[in-house]
Amino acid sequence: MSRTRGTSGRRPRLRFDGWIAGIGTSSGTRLVLGHWQRSPFGPFSDVMIERADGERLLLAPSHRTADFVGGTYTFDTVRVVPVDVSVADDTWTVTAGPLDVRFTTGRRGVPGLMLRAVPEALAARPAWAALSNWPAHLMPTHVRTRGRAGVGRREWYGVRDMRPVGVVSAVFEGHDLGAMAPVEPPVRFGFGSVPRKPTLTRVTTTVQLGP
Repeated sequence: MSRTRGTSGRRPRLRFDGWIAGIGTSSGTRLVLGHWQRSPFGPFSDVMIERADGERLLLAPSHRTADFVGGTYTFDTVRVVPVDVSVADDTWTVTAGPLDVRFTTGRRGVPGLMLRAVPEALAARPAWAALSNWPAHLMPTHVRTRGRAGVGRREWYGVRDMRPVGVVSAVFEGHDLGAMAPVEPPVRFGFGSVPRKPTLTRVTTTVQLGP
């Protein structure tokens, strides 16, 4: 389920199933949580942080995941720290080294309800991500569902669900990051950002390895 190989000698593809939360704060710090329930590395979570001064930081739970994520995206600093995520009803609690985050999710809107109707087998196909990239590209959200990543890799995001983020509290290195705010300016880890409005999105991400 997590690793596939194409025909005719195509490069291997790795598959990650889970959730991405994109959150902005009034301090200017933006957070992107990846909570992967199925992956080639087993279940794990990581957090990407872009601070108000533009520094991009990755918090990853192991050297193996740090090397992979750090090779796929662009960061100024990478730290290997314990990353724990717990979900109780509509409340998510994240502890990742110097970062503590708690956020709630709201009811699905029309986009979320429509995405939940997409069959899992279809949503997991890169062709679906490629098809949905065109309308995503037209939206003023800086969202892209396919593109090129680091070290010659390619990526596809197959979106399967979407819920708004409600209330957020976040502390980094002992400093309160302030109230929830739009993810603006867009984060600069890869070829696209997350929705401008703080959102929890269920995705199947496919990464095709480079040379």
